[in-house]
Amino acid sequence: MFFQKCFLFLLFFFVSKNISAQENIDSVKTQKLNEVLISPLHINRDLQNSPASIGILSEKELLRNNTTDISNVINTIPGVFMQSSNITTTRISIHGIGARTPYGTNKIRAFYGTIPLTSGNSETVIDDIDLQNINQVEVIKGPLSSIYGAGLGGAILISPETFNKSKYQTEMSSVFGSFGLLKNRVGFNWNEKSASFNLSYHNLKTDGWRENSAYNREGITLGGELFQKKNSKLTYFSNYTYLKAFIPSSINKTTFENNPQAGAPTWVASKGFKEYKSTLAGLAYDFKINNHLQNSTSVFINYKDSNEPRPFDILRQYTFASGLRTQFSGDFKLGKIKNQFIAGLEYFRDNYSGNTFQNLYQQNNGNGSLQGNQLTATDQKRDFYNIFSQIRTLLSEHFEIQAGLNYNKTKFELQNDFPASVNNPKERYSYDGIFSPQLSFLYKPNEVRTFYFSVSRGFSLPATEETLTSTGNINSDIKPETGYNFELGGKLHFFNRKLYTEIAIYRMVIKDLLVAKRIGDDQYEGVNTGKTFHEGIEISLNHNWPINRIFTLNSYVGASIGNYEFKEFVDNGNDYSGNKLTGVPANTASAGFTLNTSSGFYFSADFQFTDKIPMNDSNADYSDSYSLLNLKAGYQFEILSGLKAHFDAGINNVMNEKYASMILTNATAVGNAQPRFYYPGLPINYYGIISLNYVF
Repeated sequence: MFFQKCFLFLLFFFVSKNISAQENIDSVKTQKLNEVLISPLHINRDLQNSPASIGILSEKELLRNNTTDISNVINTIPGVFMQSSNITTTRISIHGIGARTPYGTNKIRAFYGTIPLTSGNSETVIDDIDLQNINQVEVIKGPLSSIYGAGLGGAILISPETFNKSKYQTEMSSVFGSFGLLKNRVGFNWNEKSASFNLSYHNLKTDGWRENSAYNREGITLGGELFQKKNSKLTYFSNYTYLKAFIPSSINKTTFENNPQAGAPTWVASKGFKEYKSTLAGLAYDFKINNHLQNSTSVFINYKDSNEPRPFDILRQYTFASGLRTQFSGDFKLGKIKNQFIAGLEYFRDNYSGNTFQNLYQQNNGNGSLQGNQLTATDQKRDFYNIFSQIRTLLSEHFEIQAGLNYNKTKFELQNDFPASVNNPKERYSYDGIFSPQLSFLYKPNEVRTFYFSVSRGFSLPATEETLTSTGNINSDIKPETGYNFELGGKLHFFNRKLYTEIAIYRMVIKDLLVAKRIGDDQYEGVNTGKTFHEGIEISLNHNWPINRIFTLNSYVGASIGNYEFKEFVDNGNDYSGNKLTGVPANTASAGFTLNTSSGFYFSADFQFTDKIPMNDSNADYSDSYSLLNLKAGYQFEILSGLKAHFDAGINNVMNEKYASMILTNATAVGNAQPRFYYPGLPINYYGIISLNYVF
């Protein structure tokens, strides 16, 4: 019934808009479209010719708020929901996929350029990257892109900051705000005909508004291009991050309502935190072989050294990943039919070492965590390869077909080094190869209308802890989750291209649902049980209105109406079939505008609504719905020739809404205590930004 209603709504919308705006179509047929470009690794870079629901955040949109937290802006994309606590504890779900992950993000692949941000244990972290080092964020919703691994939830593609065409450029900026927020950044660009160089440094600090929530992050980013020629170039990139973030953890309902700034007592007493050093580095070589064939090949490394004292133990982790990706793309003709293609291979290897130790904080005279005896030591190696291909066939001026195929093969080995035992030798295991096909039909009645239908299959690999039994051995019964996604949508321009609208309806069933069953403090065991059902409709509108010679208004509206539920799910004898899916709101909406003036002043406002969220599989507990309003004003002007200044001031959560910015799904009570579901969101807070940019 839901799907039928959505289809009728979509049909009505398309018909009514085509009638009302037909007079505008004729006037723009001969105009060249201002393309929105997506990742250069796609088979076609024009967003309107992509038969998929793709959310785009430009550099300007990413800096819409205070340039420190990506969750504020990524939640303006319909169908995408990012929960965040203390910046470093985050969870992203797309179309409800990934919502039940206890901590962090999985079931979604992410890339920074061509470097994977998703580790071998399926965890994705994107909040390490400074927003001012990003040119564009592209969110592919669902397993619609075979060339990015066919992840169930989709893929997040982050494009590094592009290099200014001017020969030299330097910039400095400072952000300061409530609760001790301070971010300083300095950057330098150099650009020559055959090479370019970009270097930036940032330091982000905040005291936090909750107990035990201080945060400190430093990062250095280096990138550029070498040996630039007509048909080739070498791109280099590296990013180093140091982070130390104290963890207030989640709290129960009573504390959330009466004292939300409090941290969980055990985390406060142990002064628990997460500290790590991480390095990303990569080289990419692009070469045009001839007029119809080109190649892009990249190699990368990703290293992370992490220390996390927790009340129940101290976790030390080391990860070193490396990989290779090569992709051929080109075009050819079959008779009069034009075709474009992509084919390539991606190889990824991840070496993981994890050690746990006793935390003797209760014996440390109130000084916080103290490392005791070793409890466990585990080594895991995981490697996989994706073979991918995609073809675009232009059957006529108005009709085209796109098809793709991804093949994944994953294997890993596990060694429990401590405690030593003859019963835990090195174990090797591999999943069956997974084929993920994709087929799309695209119809363009004219230059400003595109309609598409897609069907695709995706998969999600189990995380490290989900592959293990309670004894620490490999669970050979565990299988990846798989599912088929069906999507119908349209991309439409109205009013001489001043209004751009996207609308999409999707339906997906996931089988072999992975459930993380708690077997101890922060210990989980994965099992495959049941199916989940995901369907919904989402719409986004972006409007550009030049009011007169002085004022220009840019506005957006986005909404997602979803139905996410357990189709078949029995856990420990409890039948949750038909219940709402845990950890994701059914409905979200956002809207905002920016009023620009020719003198350099501007004013913007952003509004977000989030529906109530089921917090456990039984649906016995829900979080409250909430609305957030953010305001910002600024002024940019030129001081001297080439020297520009930019001043901003903003208020977030203007109405001082009390809300949970993140939910710990399926939190369990210990003894007579209440379950700790809630990570409180920031109350009303203020910030200012000062930046200088000099081009010479």
